[in-house]
Amino acid sequence: MKCFNKSPLYLLSSLTNLIVMQKKILLLLISLVSYNLNMVKACTIFSCSRGGETFVAANEDDMTPFTRIWYNPATNDRYGSVSFGAPDMQAAAAMNEYGLFYDFAAANYDLSKLTLKNPYKGDLMWEILGKCKTVKEAMVLLKKYDFAISAKALLADKEGNSIVITPGGIIEKTGDFQVNSNCNMINGKLSCRRPDLANEMLAGSKANNIDFLKTILDKTHQEGELNTLYSTICDLKKGIIYVYLFHDYNNVYKIDLKSELKKGYHIENLAEHFPVSFAYENFFKNHALYFKESIFQEMLEKGTETTIDHYIAESRKSDPKNKNLDPALLEAALQLIKYSWNEHHNGAMWDYWFSKPNGYDYQPYKDSRLNSAEKLLTYLSTKEEKDLKLRNFMYEINGFINFTLGNTSTAKEFYEKAVSNPEETYPVTLLRGKEMLSRLK
Repeated sequence: MKCFNKSPLYLLSSLTNLIVMQKKILLLLISLVSYNLNMVKACTIFSCSRGGETFVAANEDDMTPFTRIWYNPATNDRYGSVSFGAPDMQAAAAMNEYGLFYDFAAANYDLSKLTLKNPYKGDLMWEILGKCKTVKEAMVLLKKYDFAISAKALLADKEGNSIVITPGGIIEKTGDFQVNSNCNMINGKLSCRRPDLANEMLAGSKANNIDFLKTILDKTHQEGELNTLYSTICDLKKGIIYVYLFHDYNNVYKIDLKSELKKGYHIENLAEHFPVSFAYENFFKNHALYFKESIFQEMLEKGTETTIDHYIAESRKSDPKNKNLDPALLEAALQLIKYSWNEHHNGAMWDYWFSKPNGYDYQPYKDSRLNSAEKLLTYLSTKEEKDLKLRNFMYEINGFINFTLGNTSTAKEFYEKAVSNPEETYPVTLLRGKEMLSRLK
């Protein structure tokens, strides 16, 4: 999915090309992820309800390609939905089978300065998507729990209602459209015209159709260091989503949510639905995650174990040309866990990875992808002799894998090794490791 990505959540799994840089960035990102899921994307999102039609449209702007789409059929306690996000499998935007939609734009709220009395222990927007059909129903949860993310979320339903949710409060729609976007403030003024352009175009016309909304997306898309990775137009009444890749509005992938949900849970790479363009190919092939994505795709095509055995054999050669291989294999191991967790938890993000309070509460399950991830991590941790913090991080993740598989005694051994020397342990590994050991007594 993520020929895409959008937040430090996304960057969380992005290691740089060189091993030394990769380890430094891993250290930084692991320390950052312990507390807040701060969105870094700069997006343009808007709802429009007029002429009997109700649409939501969005440009998803970020630096990481490889966007994923995953479909989550209804369960006894959740409505069916589709999610868009980066390889970390955190939903950046989503719509459920009843036409309730949300999407995030980055914001610079200092949560420490806000009075948050009852933050939700997991992903509040994900909970809303699974339990609510309308904005009105969502307001019940939003009044009960604080929105504790430094971001702004637009929530819209097929009845034409929409709100923008922030840590500081809720902004209700006035009129027949609402824009949720973000730009930095310079001398009290917005540093870009994206929000103004969207508002001006929506206010200056009575149109409300695909071509008109696509024009707004085109006018507000970004290119350069920060790119519009993909764009969506959602027909909330019909359950149809029109998707465009890398600010190319001439090629469209049309999703019929009802039909897709009938196929059961499945994940797609968004880019596979579009012809390859030079601009996009150049963009993703020069990204730090490209090597990992190539290995992961090979796992899907040739078999996970065959691919793992091949690359472990290559790693053992210590060939200078393979200097980026071990970090890519670490990323591939983490990707296997994220895919497994996502499927076994109805499309939800891996709460443990983000140190969310409910990330430690779950039922064990079996999945061969976890065994494959453990195989990679065991090899890499045995080989790693210089960076002890990185090795202890791998011990921690092996502890998580074994706990999830129901091997509690082995899990405890790994967690004890991971936190045995705090000075040689990443803060987030220490935090999660101690919490898990308290539960393994």
